[in-house]
Amino acid sequence: MSRIRLPGWVRKKLTTVLCTLIVAGIAALGQHFGWWQKAGNAKPVVASGTYAVNHFVDGDTIAVNMDGVVEKVRFIGVDTPETHKPNTPVQCYGEAAAAHTKALIGSNRVRLEADPKSTNRDRYNRLLRYVYLPDDTNVNEAIIREGYGFYYPYFPFTKSADFANDQSAAQTAHKGLWQACQPTSTDGGGYVSNNA
Repeated sequence: MSRIRLPGWVRKKLTTVLCTLIVAGIAALGQHFGWWQKAGNAKPVVASGTYAVNHFVDGDTIAVNMDGVVEKVRFIGVDTPETHKPNTPVQCYGEAAAAHTKALIGSNRVRLEADPKSTNRDRYNRLLRYVYLPDDTNVNEAIIREGYGFYYPYFPFTKSADFANDQSAAQTAHKGLWQACQPTSTDGGGYVSNNA
């Protein structure tokens, strides 16, 4: 039985195609089985447990002490009016929202929970988390429910429908900023507060 002898350029092409398929197959298996992940979407490497709040940043961001490292935590799915964002004026109910978050959490330690649909960190390198009190109150949701912040629909997260319903109820009941401010709807389905 004789072997077929292919021209050199054909062998090179076949070798390149075969190597590409092997690398793509290994990459697909690696992602499927979690052998590696993109840095921006890496699942959190955070020890289970609760954390002390180091300081309050604003209504939707806190900083916690994680084993001696201070990490800023941005609440998933909620956006409160701005209080000190660069090049942005203080917005209506921003100070009230920041004070509400501080009073709601108080001196409690908080439990942080990632969302499987969300990335680990945002573009400012803040951890993206649900924040829970010792009594299992979801701080993110409580802020929306009481009218201190808006449901943030611009990224997927598992509690999206619940948060949208909480906002609708707060809006209907004229709670918090829904009574005190004049929120404006955005193209993405969210809201922003007017300037203070």
